[in-house]
Amino acid sequence: MSSHAHAAAAGPATDRIPALDPATQEPLGDAPIMGPDEVRAAVARARRAQASWAKTSFRERRAVLRTLMDLTLERHEALCEAAVRDSGKTMVDAALGEVFPVLEKLRYLVAHGEKDLRPETRRSGILAQKGARVEFHPLGVVGVICPWNFPFHNLLCPTAPALFAGNGVVAKVSEHTSWSAEPYLQLLRDALTRHGHDPELVQVVTGYGATGSALVTSGADKIFFTGSPQNGRKVMEAASQGPTDVVLELGGKDPMIVCDDADLDHAVEQAMLGVFTACGQMCVGVERVYVFDAVYDEFVRRVTEGAQRLRQGAPLAGRVVDCGAMTMPRQLDIIEGLLADATAKGARVVVGGERATELGPQFFPPTVLTNVDHSMRIVHEEQFGPVMSILRVSGEEEALRLANDSAYGLGSSVFTKDAARGDRMASKLRTGMTVINDYGIAYMIQSLPFGGVGISGIGRINGREGLRACTNTKAVVTDRVSIGKGVSVYPVQETTYDLVRAICGVVYGGGVRTRAKHAVDAAGLFAREVRARTRG
Repeated sequence: MSSHAHAAAAGPATDRIPALDPATQEPLGDAPIMGPDEVRAAVARARRAQASWAKTSFRERRAVLRTLMDLTLERHEALCEAAVRDSGKTMVDAALGEVFPVLEKLRYLVAHGEKDLRPETRRSGILAQKGARVEFHPLGVVGVICPWNFPFHNLLCPTAPALFAGNGVVAKVSEHTSWSAEPYLQLLRDALTRHGHDPELVQVVTGYGATGSALVTSGADKIFFTGSPQNGRKVMEAASQGPTDVVLELGGKDPMIVCDDADLDHAVEQAMLGVFTACGQMCVGVERVYVFDAVYDEFVRRVTEGAQRLRQGAPLAGRVVDCGAMTMPRQLDIIEGLLADATAKGARVVVGGERATELGPQFFPPTVLTNVDHSMRIVHEEQFGPVMSILRVSGEEEALRLANDSAYGLGSSVFTKDAARGDRMASKLRTGMTVINDYGIAYMIQSLPFGGVGISGIGRINGREGLRACTNTKAVVTDRVSIGKGVSVYPVQETTYDLVRAICGVVYGGGVRTRAKHAVDAAGLFAREVRARTRG
């Protein structure tokens, strides 16, 4: 998921990264800042282990992933609690956003991964004597640069398909959530060792932006990066030195459209889920809600009542809360700046809007903002916080025009009881994904590719497309029928060009007469060509 965590700065002048619980400010520990030599050494260790892993069968890889599923279920509470302590989210957010998607990813790979990577026969066109197929081979070592918002999910979900495709993995975890990396790495290594495989196949490196940059230029065979568009450009520039292939997931500014015939109770519930889950710190979080004029006032009334009932506090303090803390202190500054700009231009805060300092320094309450329009920065800049920005629209045409008025293009959703209208509107939204009458579930359907357009990134994860992105896609041509020497060109004869031209007319010409004329010409030229080569 998206983050702004991988800045180019080297970080504080120390050799350790401190870790604090965002909700309680309790010190959790620290992690080392690894330099380029340590990163390259990690890649080398993974590459040595990958040499034997690449030779394993799909059956063996499935067994490892099945064990990984079992261990994840067995350690469910501990895995969630580590994410809660490191990122500030609630246990429910961790269960739904961290563990659930990982388990579904693993289930999909176990059930369908081999089929997705099985050699695929292709048509050989005019070369009927040849067989053609595509094979999917391991790349070697895949580098993963993880954001901070879902520390378990963002490590496991790219690692699992990379492993299933036969690769080793080196992951650079965020400096904001490095503390939880150790138990997550141990989970992966335990699954490998239980089946007799080298645990060094998976490596984790820690540090600030310089460590991530070192991974990009380390010789890894592909980089999966999740972060901001600004840092995505830096990754792409550094990767071009290899050149190293990249998949970039760079966040979103997802619109939700609520039509006048929508089930309002459902739309309100899904809007709150999309905005307030993990305090809005999700790349596919709902950041713009376009509501048709006919139902705008009622939608605002119901959302206001719902948001006012939400409870916020330290997630592990012994009471049930709906929203936890923000992971990064500076994200609160970003949210405050966007709200200040919006209210100065006429927006109205009806719920929340100010830091909940009585709870701690990193709490921002669920906030509802109305009277929003496209003159405001909050409509165009990724807020990554628990703010529901509601915009009134006259109808379908205006909703689509404004929803597409964004440099981002990751996810989107449409709420309507009219199936034809839903399909029509979905086809016109310039995003990588659209969900009709639900929020965010495209990610949970692991057969679907996940990714965006515009500054939301390039490439896809998930589905067949995402799994194949972890491979060298190789074309192989074989003999179906042997026809001897094949095509002879050299030495070129006086008739060679005219013969090639005539053959093009036979194969691609329009109409029977045209092709027949070219066929007569080709036959004569071929006979002359054969005589010339025989004499030669």
